[in-house]
Amino acid sequence: MEYKQLDFKNITTYLVKNRINLVTIDTQMNPLDNKYERFEDSDFSILIDKIIAARKIGAPVILSMGAHVIKNNLSRYLIAMMKEGIITHISSNGAGSIHDFELAYNGGTSENVPTAIEDGSFGMWEETGKWMNDAINKGAELGMGYGESLAVYIEQNPELFTYKDDCVLYQAYKNNVMATYHIALGTDIIHQHPTCKMGAIGVTSGVDFKRFCYSVAQMDKGVFLNFGSAVIGPEVFLKALSISRNLGYQVFDITTANFDLIKLGDYKRKLTYDDYEYYYRPRKNIVNRPVSKGGTGFHFSLDHKVSIPNIYHQVIERR
Repeated sequence: MEYKQLDFKNITTYLVKNRINLVTIDTQMNPLDNKYERFEDSDFSILIDKIIAARKIGAPVILSMGAHVIKNNLSRYLIAMMKEGIITHISSNGAGSIHDFELAYNGGTSENVPTAIEDGSFGMWEETGKWMNDAINKGAELGMGYGESLAVYIEQNPELFTYKDDCVLYQAYKNNVMATYHIALGTDIIHQHPTCKMGAIGVTSGVDFKRFCYSVAQMDKGVFLNFGSAVIGPEVFLKALSISRNLGYQVFDITTANFDLIKLGDYKRKLTYDDYEYYYRPRKNIVNRPVSKGGTGFHFSLDHKVSIPNIYHQVIERR
């Protein structure tokens, strides 16, 4: 049987300067302004204590996130949390890296998808696709991880990245914090670009997965926080935890917390296949299964603009 496929070489790309951005460098929330909605809750208070205790003994605090954390203008909070030593590892998906990268060079990100999809212009941005793929392709040749490849590219081309001080992956690199990205092929706009090499994405993201596994393996008495990632984050974490335990790492006394808008009610009750909540991965893969032999799992139904600032400010206040 002959299998046919599309050739991407004739794809039309567009300069990003002509795009309207929904998120810009000027809309970023600033931790120094101290403008945020205070959240008080007994379980949340316990979580804050767990984060402080973990960092006091040098245990990891891993922050996993979907792209909407960046799109909610929280980059400066993430950077502040790294610089203050609150989080030791950031992980995200491909979209998280793209919005972060676009803010760094363009000062704006997040196009208007409903109209752009109508004419096939959605995601066809020349600079984003070319520069990110160039970085990833080169990084694969040098044995780098995905996040590292992008950070090194920014470091080597500072004239292109006016806003690199607000770039999470770059500031992670500069502050010796691991930033790993876990990619599903075909999900990201840079996969549409003619210069994309799927093999290079696989190689660099594969390196990041092993680095992520190392952090999880050290996580006994540590904390894992997931913000809005409903599939990639929970699945990657569960596999990394299984690998760690398989290799003999005693990763059982852990604290996990999932943050999302979805309300789960009594998230500790036993579920059956008839419960739709059973199929919500963060509940199984973050809140419940990882702590079945020790530790504590939490779920918080909160907007990221509330949860992340509260973690930052309350840890700073109480540690």
